[in-house]
Amino acid sequence: MLSGETAHFRTMGLEAEIEELEEEIANTPYNKSTEAHIGRLKAKLAEKKEKLEAQQAGSGGGGGYSVKQQGDATVALVGFPSVGKSTIVNALTNADSEVGAYEFTTLDVNPGMLKYRGADIQILDVPGLIEGAAGGRGGGREVLSVIRSTDLVVFVLSAFEIDQYDRLYDELYDNKIRLDTEPPHIRISKKIKGGIDVNTSGELELDHDTVRQVLREQGYVNADVTIRGDPDVDELVDGVLDNRVYLPSLTVVNKVDLIEPSYAETVKNALRERDIDPEEDAVFISAHEEKGLDALKERLWNDLDLIRIYMDKPGRGVDYEEPLILRRGETVDDALDRLGGDMDDRFRFARVSGPSAKHDDQQVGRDHELEDEDVLRLIVRR
Repeated sequence: MLSGETAHFRTMGLEAEIEELEEEIANTPYNKSTEAHIGRLKAKLAEKKEKLEAQQAGSGGGGGYSVKQQGDATVALVGFPSVGKSTIVNALTNADSEVGAYEFTTLDVNPGMLKYRGADIQILDVPGLIEGAAGGRGGGREVLSVIRSTDLVVFVLSAFEIDQYDRLYDELYDNKIRLDTEPPHIRISKKIKGGIDVNTSGELELDHDTVRQVLREQGYVNADVTIRGDPDVDELVDGVLDNRVYLPSLTVVNKVDLIEPSYAETVKNALRERDIDPEEDAVFISAHEEKGLDALKERLWNDLDLIRIYMDKPGRGVDYEEPLILRRGETVDDALDRLGGDMDDRFRFARVSGPSAKHDDQQVGRDHELEDEDVLRLIVRR
């Protein structure tokens, strides 16, 4: 085991190497002739960051934390200190009176439960992120590990400080959290000999030599790599490492009660500069005055892709009060899994009425995809 002093110097050495690589990447103009070189540098940078993270975790500099998830979905409110996250949690959930804080060694996560349309949505007020959180400042790595385990990231911004979004986004990106995008479709199969063969589906802007350089930097010598779509260099590195978390996000602008009407357009323009459509991608609220909260609840429901399934229970009729909550795209089989017990073993078929059915009481099997407000009756063996 490394002594504390040796571990410290190794960490310092890695940090210096990371800084040098970042500087070289920033100072190298990107074009076709430099593409492979930049790809190699970015792959090496990712490798160094992985080593640094492992060293810091091993020396007690940032172990992971997890939150006991409850309910049907979990949302993390992400923001700098004093943007109003606690006020939002309390306004949405009555967290103070209903749910206590989960205690962690160096981290308090204040959760509340939002009850909406029959769903229990866990809202986490995580401690305020600061710059350098991904590097471990202010308990940041522990905070970020909690965020990685949630279903939706909600940026909470003050109407007066929209530029905080940039730093928050960068902190999440540096901690391998990718927002509002799909994972790149990259499959790698090792082989005994023959070097690295690149197979593509459709147009790929990246040069095949760039792909090979990135794979070699990650230790691949002989492999078949298949790429679908058109990833850029960063997405290629992400796909090769295959340890990123992909989450949807929503932006909430708080304290709108404090701005003058004439300043509203300035706020909207600041959002547009960050590719956030103020009409489609943002919700404007005043948590203090409890304005805009209904719109926020609606957006949380939609962005989490939740649906209600009303169970038709034998002898008791349809239960419209406590629906089974699933995700959009889930099936009868997922409903059986959620219900638990011996339903899965006893299942024969199901009958569905509602949006997903061609007609009332349609007989369906396990793979039938359910939709919001379907009525589901399970036919099981006795």
